[in-house]
Parts: sequence; structure tokens; C-alpha cells
Amino acid sequence: MKFLQKKPITKVAIPLITILINIIYLNCTSQKKNNEIKNKPLINLQQSKIEKIELTEQTRGTNRVIIYTPTSKVSSLNGNSVTSPISVEEWKKITAQVNLIDLSKISTLQSPTTGRFSDRALAATISITYENNVFTSSSFDAGIPPKELENLYDEIQNNSTKNIIKKTPKRNAP
Repeated sequence: MKFLQKKPITKVAIPLITILINIIYLNCTSQKKNNEIKNKPLINLQQSKIEKIELTEQTRGTNRVIIYTPTSKVSSLNGNSVTSPISVEEWKKITAQVNLIDLSKISTLQSPTTGRFSDRALAATISITYENNVFTSSSFDAGIPPKELENLYDEIQNNSTKNIIKKTPKRNAP
């Protein structure tokens, strides 16, 4: 009748409790990871959909272009180009500024000045390629973008290649 003898409850309970705690812990960890994936900021998704950002500044004798992609930037002055890699942080800073702009209205933004009409300033535009659609701003004087584009313009200018592209100095609007 030895097989009918009861084992002390602690010998059975401790392994069962340990197994139960492990199951609960694994479930909670899995659920936490799923929630983190679901709650990723929309900005990260938008950043991955931005394919290219381009600033063009031109007048009769000068043509400057700065193009950013997720992995590189191309700076060109009158056809002389320099391509260099960019960091993930640099791309995030620039795309963070793009995400603050309503791309559907970018072409209707009004320039605060008109110097580009008489060659007193380079005529500038910013084009953003987002989900295979190109959104291009209305023309504005280089150095004086519409208020809505000012932070993006400054970010592009601050990160441009200094040995090819001379930054357009900020001018006061008349």
C-alpha cells in the first residue's frame, strides 16, 4: 500500500507553481512585444515612405541642387556634383521636418518675397517624393522660404556639402 501514500504537498506544489509562473511571464512578455509593435509612431512609418527630398535653387548663371535619399545626399553646383552618405540620424532629422508639412498644400504656399522675378535672388523650390508621388512647392526666393517650409529649408541648408554648395544667406524680407 505504499503507492497510496500521499506525497508531501510541497514536493508537488513547488514545481507546479514554478511552471505556472513561467507560463504567465512568457505570456506577458509576448503581449508586451506585440503592443510595442502596434504602438510604433506613425512618423517612423512616414519616414520610411519618404523616398527623396530635393532643393533646387537657380537663376540665369547658377544652378544649385541638393538631393537627399535615405542613404545619401547629392550636392550639385552648375553640374559639378558630390555624392556622400548620410547617417540614419541625419535622414530622420530631415524627414521629421517633412512630416510637419501638409504635402497636399505645398504647391499653394505663398512666398514672402519676390526677388527671384528680377534676378535679385535665386528661385528655389522643394520637391518631396512620398509614396511614388512628387510634391513640389511653389517658387520662392532662396534664403526666404514660406514660413511652413522654413525649418525644412534650414535643415537642408545646414546639412548641405560645404565645399560645393555655399549656403544662401538669410535675408530680411522687405
